[in-house]
Amino acid sequence: MMNSATGDEPFLLREAPVLPCPDDARPKREWHIVPPARRVAVVRRILGHRSSRAVLRFIAIVSLDFAAIAATMAMVLALTDRDEIGTPVFRAAFLFLFATIATSVFVLSGLYRRSWRFLTFADCVFLGRTILLGLATAWIAAMAVPGYRLLGEHIVALAVLHGSALAVLMGSMRVVRRFLRERRSSGVAMHSAAADGAARRLVLLVGPPEWASSVIELVRRDPSSQMDVAGILLPAAGDPISRLSGVPVLGGPEMLVGALDMLEDRGRKPDSLILCDDDHSMAFADRSRLIGRAHDMGLQIGRVADPCRQLLRTSPRIDIEGLPVAELLGRPESKMERRLVAEVIRGSRVLVTGAGGTIGGELVKQLAGFDPSEIVLLDHAEHSLYTIEMEVRDRFPGVTFHQALCSIRQRQSVRAVFERFRPEYVFHAAALKHVPIVEANPCAGVHTNVVGTRNVADAVCEFGAVAMVQVSTDKAVNPVGMMGATKRLGELYCQALDLCGTDDADAPRFITVRFGNVLGSSGSIVPLFKRQIADGGPLTVTHPDITRFFMTVKEAVQLILQSSAAAVKTDADRGNIYVLDMGEPVRIVDMARQMILLAGLEPEVDIDIRFVGLRPGEKLYEELFDSCEDRLGSTITGIFEAHSRPIPLPLIARAIARLEHLVAEGDDDEVCRITHNLVKLPNGSADISVPFGDIASRMAAIDQERRMVQW
Repeated sequence: MMNSATGDEPFLLREAPVLPCPDDARPKREWHIVPPARRVAVVRRILGHRSSRAVLRFIAIVSLDFAAIAATMAMVLALTDRDEIGTPVFRAAFLFLFATIATSVFVLSGLYRRSWRFLTFADCVFLGRTILLGLATAWIAAMAVPGYRLLGEHIVALAVLHGSALAVLMGSMRVVRRFLRERRSSGVAMHSAAADGAARRLVLLVGPPEWASSVIELVRRDPSSQMDVAGILLPAAGDPISRLSGVPVLGGPEMLVGALDMLEDRGRKPDSLILCDDDHSMAFADRSRLIGRAHDMGLQIGRVADPCRQLLRTSPRIDIEGLPVAELLGRPESKMERRLVAEVIRGSRVLVTGAGGTIGGELVKQLAGFDPSEIVLLDHAEHSLYTIEMEVRDRFPGVTFHQALCSIRQRQSVRAVFERFRPEYVFHAAALKHVPIVEANPCAGVHTNVVGTRNVADAVCEFGAVAMVQVSTDKAVNPVGMMGATKRLGELYCQALDLCGTDDADAPRFITVRFGNVLGSSGSIVPLFKRQIADGGPLTVTHPDITRFFMTVKEAVQLILQSSAAAVKTDADRGNIYVLDMGEPVRIVDMARQMILLAGLEPEVDIDIRFVGLRPGEKLYEELFDSCEDRLGSTITGIFEAHSRPIPLPLIARAIARLEHLVAEGDDDEVCRITHNLVKLPNGSADISVPFGDIASRMAAIDQERRMVQW
């Protein structure tokens, strides 16, 4: 019957009630014809709103698996020589029922939501589990079929044989589908490259097998890629893999020269070296040697930090902003013993000065992880204080944070903060740290680094904190500039206070921690080099031979926490300075070249290096121990102790009071003269025979000064 309105053939009939008419009290029923346009909608609703093409593909895939189940089952039944199986009609009905049940389980398990074209190992594992579930369900159902007598001793063997045959057949179909896709994709990529008229550039990959395999996959599947992988070097030289995704494995990074010669003999010598690693597969020193050797052999250097990034479409260049600064250390990062720190910090009230800075902010974050009861964030910069407070409140909701907008230069403000919050542990990270700025502004440097440190230390004495940790720098060792001299004077003042409590077990501890330059901090050379590389250069280096000790901000804070916790818990000798073993100093010009190479560029060709001369107050070489200090071992791994000749407290207290007066007058010359003379005193150039005094006398002096200020 044709529908007169649409001309469509009828497909489904549905019953629709008609309201009763006055002429007939019985309700009439009318049959409406459902056109083919709605037939597809019904099927789509069942199959998840797929397109017509997807529906046909789904039906074809299910039909293939259905046929595979029936065929393998028929093969298993044919292997039996028993007549009890039944008539051919019964056998066919049994095969149909068995395949229908198993296929239904496959559909319900989600097997057909996985693509054959992109088959993975995980897909194969899922396929095996699904086959096991589907066949188990079908075999259990088959046992209930009337007249079915194929049970007994052969049932287990037949089930295992059937499952194995079906897994091989269904897996083979999917593997063949993926193989055909790869052949087609490779052909398209090669055809695209040939159409462009440009030969693919040969590259040599260096990285773990997983990363190298991912990069090869991207290269082969990307029609626009102009790369062809000629060989692979694995970080583990003894790895037994000889080929990876069809590409030869030529050994480890140390076999670079031999690998290039071998590839050249085969007519496939690469012109680029691509590092594709996870930043942990190769040590920094090994990576540096490999990059340098590849550069000497004329290879272009590229780096893929994540194979999922589409970095293979153009010439490989590293994302400068994503460069891990720890790669530039030249040594492994130090680790912290968390148990000792947790015993000291847990449940304590802590105050951090300079909390909005690089070191202070990291201190706050790491301290919050040890569950203190309260942390007071003290900083003079409103925005920095707001930023760190918002960050740690979200990350550590169980810790109470207080904001203290205060400058350590203001003695009464510092006292007010201590009086209100009564901190038990004080981490003093507030300071002026930029060498040229402090050199040009000596009064400001002394006001913050010397007078400010004295204000904090005096408040520690007055309000009975357990310990104060003074964050210092290697520039305080044999200083030539005002920045180092002011930090050294802060060290000497804290050292004098610490020694005053030698005979008093309840006296506060004053612990000084000294370390080198912090990679990635606001004043570090690394952000400057990153910015200069992004701008196309040149990179500015002060001197060809200048060297520095480097560490990460994470390491610096771990050193501060671990050394201070050890000093407090073990009642270590007073007056010593804790110094991190930072290995060998790094030449700044070598660091500049390393960053250029890791950026996929060539020093002196793509990016110039310009020497601009030493800045005022800057040293050519940094040191970790002063000439008046003895280097001692420490019970803390990776940390040394420096024992130096201190300045007695009465002498240094009077000198700082004099400096404070000169700062108020703005006398830069006299401030510089007194500061440099003070830091030379422990070296024996002046008489330091004045007695140290004690904490009690210092407290009395503080109280007297406070009364004078109030008057």
